[in-house]
Amino acid sequence: MEAVARAADIAADAIAAGGLAHLFGTGHSRIPLEEMFPRYGSFPGFHPMAELSMTFHTQVTGSNGQRQAMFIERVEGLAEQILANFDLAPPDCMFVFSASGRSAVPIEMAMGARRRRLPVVAVVSLAQCQAAPSSHSSGTRLPDHADVVIDLGTPPADALVTLDGLDTPVGPGSSLMYATVVNEIKVQTAERLLERGAMPPVITSSAVVGEERSRALFEAAYADHARRYASRLRAARDV
Repeated sequence: MEAVARAADIAADAIAAGGLAHLFGTGHSRIPLEEMFPRYGSFPGFHPMAELSMTFHTQVTGSNGQRQAMFIERVEGLAEQILANFDLAPPDCMFVFSASGRSAVPIEMAMGARRRRLPVVAVVSLAQCQAAPSSHSSGTRLPDHADVVIDLGTPPADALVTLDGLDTPVGPGSSLMYATVVNEIKVQTAERLLERGAMPPVITSSAVVGEERSRALFEAAYADHARRYASRLRAARDV
């Protein structure tokens, strides 16, 4: 919880100053990005960065298959090409989600954010991270490039349940922990923003606030996000 509180401090600092808390993850580590924004009970200031080439799993095999996604997330240099689309600088921050913490793209996303002077929060399973060598040529892992490390606490195989007669565990736990961690960060960030008088509009269901208020909050939240996001996009003339 101490690490979560520090992460919320970092996110609140970025959002209160008009910046963005960028969120990046590959594979199933895309899930916490979508938990943060946009959805009911969320607010602008969080920027999910999900590359479909590394997060689109439902076709499994063939075109857009899992083999390609797992290969691409190990390609060195790709993170810098993603970051080249943006002008990232303080007061922004970067959250990188990777259960293993060993793949090249998440590692280099953290490295690239640090080069741009952004504080980096890594959300990772430390047990899984240390269970095998890094796939990055530097030999480093994601926590090596983070200012705050939040440990998911999941085992090296991710799966949590062992059944009699089956020698391989089932029931991955990282998604459960991701959802718990990021929503706690979201709530604590909101507390801090409220204290500063800098709380953005919260997307809220019409079942709670009525259709007119819900629609107004939706539009205000999206307008707020658009203003923040547009200021971070790298102009075509600069590419």
